[in-house]
Amino acid sequence: MVKSIIHHLYFADRLESPRKNRFPERFMDDITALVSTIAGDIVSRFQKDLELVERLNTSLAFFLNDLLSVMDRGFVFTLVRTYWKQVSTKLYALQNPTLESLRLDFLRIVSSHEHYVTLNLPCSLLTPPASPSPSVSSATSQSSGFSTHVQDQKIANMFELCVPFREQHYLAGLVLSELSVILDPDNEGMFGLHKKVVSVVHNLLSSHDSDPRYADPEVKARVAMLYLPLIGIVMETLPQLHDFTEAHNQWGRPGCPQGAAVSSGGEETEGEGNSMINQTVAMAIAGTSTASPMSRPSSFLLNSQASRQHGSFSAESSRSLLICLLWVLKNADELVLQKWFTDLSVSQLNRLLDLLYLCVSCFEYKAHVVFTMQGKKAFERLNSLTFKKSKDMKAKLEEAILGSIGARQEMVRRSRGQLERSPSGSAFGSQENLRWRKDMTHWRQNSERMDKTRAELEHEALIDGNLATEANLIILDTLEIIVQTVSVTESKESILGGVLKVLLHSMACNQSALYLQHCFATQRALVSKFPELLFEEETEQCADLCLRLLRSCSSSISTIRSHASASLYLLMRQNFEIGNNFARVKMQVTMSLSSLVGTSQNFNEEFLRRSLKTILTYAEEDLELRETTFPDQVQDLVFNLHMILSDTVKMKEHQEDPEMLVDLMYRIAKGYQTSPDLRLTWLQNMAGKHSERNNHAEAAQCLVHSAALVAEYLSMLEDRKYLPVGCVTFQNISSNVLEESAVSDDVVSPDEEGICSGKYFTEIGLVGLLEQAAASFSMAGMYEAVNEVYKVLIPIHEANRDAKKLSTIHGKLQEAFSKIVHQSTGWERMFGTYFRVGFYGSKFGDLDEQEFVYKEPAITKLAEISHRLESFYGERFGEDQVEVIKDSNPVDKCKLDPNKAFIQITYVEPYFDTYEMKDRITYFDKNYNLRRFVYCTPFTLDGRAHGDLHEQFKRKTILTTSHAFPYIKTRINIVHKEEIISTPIEVAIEDMQKKTQELAFATHQDPADAKMLQMVLQGSVGTTVNQGPLEVAQVFLSEIPSDPKLYRHHNKLRLCFKDFTKRCEDALRKNKSLIGPDQKEYQRELERNYHRLKEALQPLINRKIPQLYKPVLQVNSHSKRTA
Repeated sequence: MVKSIIHHLYFADRLESPRKNRFPERFMDDITALVSTIAGDIVSRFQKDLELVERLNTSLAFFLNDLLSVMDRGFVFTLVRTYWKQVSTKLYALQNPTLESLRLDFLRIVSSHEHYVTLNLPCSLLTPPASPSPSVSSATSQSSGFSTHVQDQKIANMFELCVPFREQHYLAGLVLSELSVILDPDNEGMFGLHKKVVSVVHNLLSSHDSDPRYADPEVKARVAMLYLPLIGIVMETLPQLHDFTEAHNQWGRPGCPQGAAVSSGGEETEGEGNSMINQTVAMAIAGTSTASPMSRPSSFLLNSQASRQHGSFSAESSRSLLICLLWVLKNADELVLQKWFTDLSVSQLNRLLDLLYLCVSCFEYKAHVVFTMQGKKAFERLNSLTFKKSKDMKAKLEEAILGSIGARQEMVRRSRGQLERSPSGSAFGSQENLRWRKDMTHWRQNSERMDKTRAELEHEALIDGNLATEANLIILDTLEIIVQTVSVTESKESILGGVLKVLLHSMACNQSALYLQHCFATQRALVSKFPELLFEEETEQCADLCLRLLRSCSSSISTIRSHASASLYLLMRQNFEIGNNFARVKMQVTMSLSSLVGTSQNFNEEFLRRSLKTILTYAEEDLELRETTFPDQVQDLVFNLHMILSDTVKMKEHQEDPEMLVDLMYRIAKGYQTSPDLRLTWLQNMAGKHSERNNHAEAAQCLVHSAALVAEYLSMLEDRKYLPVGCVTFQNISSNVLEESAVSDDVVSPDEEGICSGKYFTEIGLVGLLEQAAASFSMAGMYEAVNEVYKVLIPIHEANRDAKKLSTIHGKLQEAFSKIVHQSTGWERMFGTYFRVGFYGSKFGDLDEQEFVYKEPAITKLAEISHRLESFYGERFGEDQVEVIKDSNPVDKCKLDPNKAFIQITYVEPYFDTYEMKDRITYFDKNYNLRRFVYCTPFTLDGRAHGDLHEQFKRKTILTTSHAFPYIKTRINIVHKEEIISTPIEVAIEDMQKKTQELAFATHQDPADAKMLQMVLQGSVGTTVNQGPLEVAQVFLSEIPSDPKLYRHHNKLRLCFKDFTKRCEDALRKNKSLIGPDQKEYQRELERNYHRLKEALQPLINRKIPQLYKPVLQVNSHSKRTA
């Protein structure tokens, strides 16, 4: 029929005449009647004979498509409207997706006309270039569109599907109206057409983009104006779009393994929610209603809940729709967008920013694995990563070719549709082709995938990478337009926060170096222009930004590292200029480093160190701030970061070494001295480690330190008399807690947002920490410390009038004191055994020549710790490489084998000066807050360790540790060492004093312990050992020493023996009262031995040295005479 029309025009010589005069009115009426009849048939018969109706619908669409090239366009549009009106009327009465699908097919074919853009009368007086493949009368068809003058429209009308827009851009209006109607979540039953309607728009934009006639940017901007309402439509469908961000956690990092493909949303399901265009408006747009012109609602109907309530779009449909959105944003005129953004409300702009945030996630680049000959695993990973992408690209290419070029391809498509249609039939007929069936047969697609060459795979990866870069650059441009728009408005704060959120999210995703360079430039401009945004309002964003920049500082690409280093330095500088201190950025960078090293799998320590060096160089060469404290502060920060970095990396290497692991955790916690939240986290991590190893005293100390830290910052926030004033309050629990004082210049005020924001930095949090500490102390048997903890807790509960808690606390205190009473001797609770451990040898690294005091579980033998350490380091360095030094003499490293690792282990005891003993009365006092320890080494002047009594010397080594035991770790560095040499007579005095003390303790023990008393007596007066004390007396007391310096020692030893004999007598008397009839003979034997010993000692004990008493008597007598 079209062919006959062309023949008629050719032979009648009317091809050049105006289109309105080409055909008689009767012929045009016949055409109208024909179209109306066929449309009526389609509407009435689509439920009975779907296959016939599909062919009829497609043929009518092609017929009208061809008529657009030869007949008057207004007349053809009237025909289109006739069809549209009949179908829409039926749809209004009967919501049927099959009929909607037919109308969509019709619209797709009509819109595939080569002069589609011209037919829509774009707002321009431009004359486009000639068509690359002109149809009949192409020249005349071009002139009729662009020549029509279009009146200026309001910016708002350009972005809304209002009546003026639909009248001005008829076909584009129909396409966008159809998109809006089908995507409307309230439009039940249409969810199955989402993919189809999105592909129509996608194919149209693809054809415009590849059409050389519209290659000029200015022309393309005019074309993009036809689709400006698409932005609003996509914004409205935001809650229904597939959530591409679900693979990211709260820090914005992928939660799944890097490179894992994002799963599609599965089957599309119907969603619910609000829509900008309701059914009535849609029907008016479609042309069925003749009611008064209806405009788009002025404000979006935003959901009150932030969470997504819908998930009705598949990943593929959502991705295609977002591609269309980005194409419009890229090509639309910047001034037009800027003016429209100005008119949008804050909620609408935030909706747009949410959409851009989603776009960033959607187009994130997923790493491809290039084909190698390494076997099946490479294929499996390659398939899982790229199967979906290759399928999508193929599908889109096929649709682009078949959907919008011409009749011949459509005929091929229809014939394929008939051949491949399933026997059961389908509502969507021609859409049910081979490509859809491949969705159900992954094995076939996989086999095709396996056949791809390396070059093809590399090309695919390149395409995906380019798409990700292009999409993110468009997003970045849009963000800059939004910033320019809102920077002068009053509501800029809330919008700029959203802009920053999108920007940070894009940094968190896998990005190209090209994009990151532009992104960092935008970020620097934003921070420079609006510094208060980061440092006063969006403090959480400041933490995120520090994390993103630090991650980029560890990139393997030098360009990215340079930009990230510059951004991080300027962030510090900006923060410093506000208040001569960049404590906030210091804290956030330190916290970010902890997060980065702890969570990132592809973290590179070396590159980060280089970036830190670059930042240090910036600070040193910054002439403006050279005279300030800024360079020194930067240097301190960089040094601290280096230490944390080293320690955190080492932690992974020392998982099996509990002491080293806790040491590293301790050092990291110390590095976070100015970041209370992080220090608290690491202290609690240490408490957990100690609890795992049953080190309850150390776990309690970690909790006390945590409570002291919290109290320190709580006291800054509010002055409550019943709360502890800071860590000073905890001194009675431990002398170590003063290190939690917040006295540094870098301390950030806790009332700032994001600082001390954890659950523990509250009164309830403080109470919780103290209760945990009390429980740990109780498990450790340190009931006296439990009392001190509750002394801090009780005032808090009293102030809150919490009688229930007070009752519980006093009950626990009663238990604690009862246990103290029943375990007063100390034998029932052993607090720990201490050893000095020295490491010598380069194999130990940082430990080389370091000496520690180790706190081991109670009653640990020297052999046990020696075996443990030797076995551990033997496994690490090799059994033949580790050697334990058996003696306690000073180590000369020059005499050791440099290729071996040496460990020296010595048992040590707590050491107290005489003045300390008056305060250290109980067993607990003598085992708590210990900083000094002693060990003794026997020696003789000729080099032997042991000799006769008169030549036996003793070296007493007193060690002082950096902190008091128990502490938050089980080994503490030795910071001071002092040696005292005891002469043979002094050694004898100490031995006798020790024996005397043992006798006194056993005698006065309550309740009495007969077995212990008899054991001590046997060691003192038994026949087998009575030569011990007696021999000492005979060696040192038989003669008065010739050296006057030894007079006092001689006299002291004599008095010791006097006291010793008295204690033996007391012990015998006590034992007599304890024994039964069966031990009377044993008692008599002990008494006989005692009398023999006393008789032998008597002359030695009674021999006094006259020289010691004579001066004293003279002074006394003189004083009496003078009186």
